Amino acid sequence: MLAASAVQASRDDPERTVITRQLDVVEGRDFMVAAANPHAVRAGEKVLQAGGSAIDAAVAVQTTLGLVEPQSSGIGGGAFIMYWSAKEAKLYTLDARERAPVEATADQFYVGGKPLSWREAIVGGMSVGVPGVVKGLESAHQRFGKLPWSSLFEHPIDLATRGFEVSPRLARLVAMKLHPGLTQIAPGKDYFYPNGEPIAAGSVLRNPDYALTLQNIAAQGSVAFYRGKFAEQLVSTVRNAPINPGRLSLQDLANYEATWRDPLCGPYRLYTVCGMMPPSSGGLAVLQIMGILQHFPLADYRADSADLWHLYSQASRVAFADRERYAADGDFVDIPLQALLAPHYLQSRAESIDTNTDMGKVSPLVVEQKFSYANDDSYSLPSTSHMVIIDAEGNAVSMTTSIEMAFGSSLMVGGVLLNNQLTDFSLSFEKDGVLVANRVQPGKRPRSSMAPTVVLKDDKPVLLVGSPGGTRIINYVAKTLVAHLDLGLDIQAAVNLANVSHTNGKALMLEEGAASDHLVEQLRAMGHTVQVRDMNSGVHAIAIQGERLFGAADPRREGAVATAPN
Repeated sequence: MLAASAVQASRDDPERTVITRQLDVVEGRDFMVAAANPHAVRAGEKVLQAGGSAIDAAVAVQTTLGLVEPQSSGIGGGAFIMYWSAKEAKLYTLDARERAPVEATADQFYVGGKPLSWREAIVGGMSVGVPGVVKGLESAHQRFGKLPWSSLFEHPIDLATRGFEVSPRLARLVAMKLHPGLTQIAPGKDYFYPNGEPIAAGSVLRNPDYALTLQNIAAQGSVAFYRGKFAEQLVSTVRNAPINPGRLSLQDLANYEATWRDPLCGPYRLYTVCGMMPPSSGGLAVLQIMGILQHFPLADYRADSADLWHLYSQASRVAFADRERYAADGDFVDIPLQALLAPHYLQSRAESIDTNTDMGKVSPLVVEQKFSYANDDSYSLPSTSHMVIIDAEGNAVSMTTSIEMAFGSSLMVGGVLLNNQLTDFSLSFEKDGVLVANRVQPGKRPRSSMAPTVVLKDDKPVLLVGSPGGTRIINYVAKTLVAHLDLGLDIQAAVNLANVSHTNGKALMLEEGAASDHLVEQLRAMGHTVQVRDMNSGVHAIAIQGERLFGAADPRREGAVATAPN
C-alpha cells in the first residue's frame, strides 16, 4: 500500500480529504505535542516550554482548536481524556462526554410516531447535550496541572482577538455548505458567511466573542461556563432555537461533572492496550479487534497482503456486531464487558474466521436475558479531533474531542459552536418491543466511537494514539496499532498506511488512491464486497523508545508535531 493521496469524497462526508502531504516521523526528546492544526500545536508547545504539564498543554491546545478548527471540536462539545502519571506510574481516564438534559425523553426525536432522519435531527437545539470539555479540562488540571489555570488561555485569547488565517480545510468545509443549519441560523451564519459569502482560505478571521468567553473562563474557572450569564445565554439559545428547540436547562449545566473511570485494558502480544470505558465504544471495539488478531501471526504478512486485511476485516466485523448491540453508557444499562473481552470468547471468534473467505454479516454475542437489547440505529459522522502530548517529566495525554457533525448543531453562543451529540443516541428507542441500550434517557451519555489509546509495555507507555473519523475511528486506530506493533513500521509510516475499514455492513472499505488494484482484486476473490472511497482519518500519535520520542501527524489533514529543540 502507498501513502494516501488527495481524492474527492462523496458529497455527504463532512470531513473529506482536503490536502495530503509527505510527512516524515518527527524525532525528539523532553516533550512533544501533536494536534490537528499548527496554531494549536504552537499553543501546546509554548505551555510545555514554560514547564507546564501535559494537561496544561491540553487546555491550551483544545481552546485553540475551538477557534481555528471549530467544525471538529471545542468547548461546546465533549471529550475523553487518558492521562499517564509518570510519578505514580499509573494510567487515569476521564469521561467528559456530553449528557442528555433531565427533560430528555426516549422519543424526543420522534414526529408522528416515527423517528426523524439523522439529517433532520442534527439541526438546532434538540440535539445539544450538556457540554463536558470545560469541566473535564478543569478537573484534570486541578489534579495534574502545574501552571496557573489562567495562563493557559493566553495564546487562544490573543489569536481570537488579533485574528487567525483561515485554513484551506476550514474554508473548504464552509464553502461546501454541508450543515443544513449553518447557513440559516445566526450568529453562526454571520460568522462563517460574512456578507453572504463563505470565509476564504488565507483571510483573517477574528472571534472577539470567543476571546471574551475564554477570558471569563480563565479568570473564574468553569463556573463562568456552567453558571451565570454565559449559561443563561446557552440555555436560551438551545430552548429558543428557530429549528428543533431543545430541552437543556440551567440545572443541567450547573449539575454537570466529568467522571473519572478505570481504563479498559487488554493484552496484545508483548503489550497492554488501554482505552476508555463505555460510553466510548472505541476502547471495547479496539480491544476486541486486537484480541482476535493476536491469534494470527500478523508479523508474517506484508503491508499490502490481502490475507492480512482479510483477517483484520473479520475481526472488525465481530467488534462492530457486538458494538451495535451492547455499547452504551454503563451507568444506565448493563453491558457484558467481561463476556465480550473474555479470552475464550475472543479465541472462539478467531477460530470461526475462514482464512480464505469472507464470513458475511456477523451476529453479536448472545448473553443472558438481562443484556437483551435491540440493535442501535445511531449515525455518526467524522467531525472530531485528537491530540497526543508528552511533557518533560514523562506525563502523557491521549485525548479525543468532538462536537459530532461538522459545525455541531450550528448553534453558536459566545463565539462557541454547540454540539449535536444527542444524535449519537439511537434515534429509535426500541425495535419490535425490545429496548435499545443506547436510547435517550435523562442524564445519560450517548455512545461514542472515540478511541484515545495508550499502549503499555513492561508497565510503561510506548505509544499514544487516536483519531477522528466517526465510527471508522475504531478502524483507524486498530490499523495504526497493527502497522506499528506487528508490521514494524515507524509510527509515521503506520499512520500513512492506507486505511481499511469494515463496520459489519455490506462492504469492506479501502482508501481511494492508496489501495493497490491487486489488493482490491484479491479481496474480491475472497468474497468481499469492496468499496474504494475517501477515508479521511486524522491520526496523531507518539511512540516512545527509551528517552526518544517519535511523533506522527496524519498527512490527510492539517496537523503538526512539535518537540523540544535539540
